[in-house]
Amino acid sequence: MRDDGHMSSNSVVIPQAQPWTHEGGSVGILLVHGFTGSPASMVPWGKDLAERGYSVSVPRLPGHGTTWQDMNRTTWRDWYGTADQALTELRERCDQVFVCGLSMGGALALRLAEKRPADVSALVLVNPAVNLDRPELKLIPYLSKVLPAIPGIGNDIAKPDSDEYGYDRTPLRALASQLELWADVRANLSRVTAPVLLFHSTDDHVVDPSSSKIIRDGVSSDVYDHIELSRSFHVATLDWDAPFIMESSAQFIADQLTRG
Repeated sequence: MRDDGHMSSNSVVIPQAQPWTHEGGSVGILLVHGFTGSPASMVPWGKDLAERGYSVSVPRLPGHGTTWQDMNRTTWRDWYGTADQALTELRERCDQVFVCGLSMGGALALRLAEKRPADVSALVLVNPAVNLDRPELKLIPYLSKVLPAIPGIGNDIAKPDSDEYGYDRTPLRALASQLELWADVRANLSRVTAPVLLFHSTDDHVVDPSSSKIIRDGVSSDVYDHIELSRSFHVATLDWDAPFIMESSAQFIADQLTRG
């Protein structure tokens, strides 16, 4: 293995990062994990939804669940392409599909709603990331050309013994690509008309409050619910508030189905 951001593309996916699907009823739920994370952060939520009778898909985004060097060989278009394909597969067998996203997964979910409004019935976003109020991010496109990675941002979880099975390094070429994704999503937020439920941790060490404000001010959704989480850090889907997220999102989805 070379420590310069290059390695073969046939790296083994760790068992905890495998994608997960469930064939259920005619309503589908797509759950998209975050940057440098893995499906492990979304599978418990997906299993809860499956028990409620839904069809569920938790894809593994390219470059995730193997090594951070692998991730440096991917871009946001690869990640979006996988989410887009998962939506297509659910839509082919479901009457409606709801899209849930954590962190960068929230940005990908928003882009799906921007590009495919007829296929996204509603969005559930947990600490979504479309911006960071950090001026030094402007240096990332330049740093990424000379520095492969910096210390990681994973496992920001208050609950002990929880693990999203992400990377302990942040691959900089991939981070530079994520910044491009954010800009693309922010520029088109007004195209989002789907109902939105957004969970925001008040103590988040990864994503600052600017993302939630940008999303709230930018989308055109008639239904927009914002819930603050006081007991969880960034990866709230695995934290103390996870049962609350599961119950609240299930109720939100049921409400939209009744309304629709």
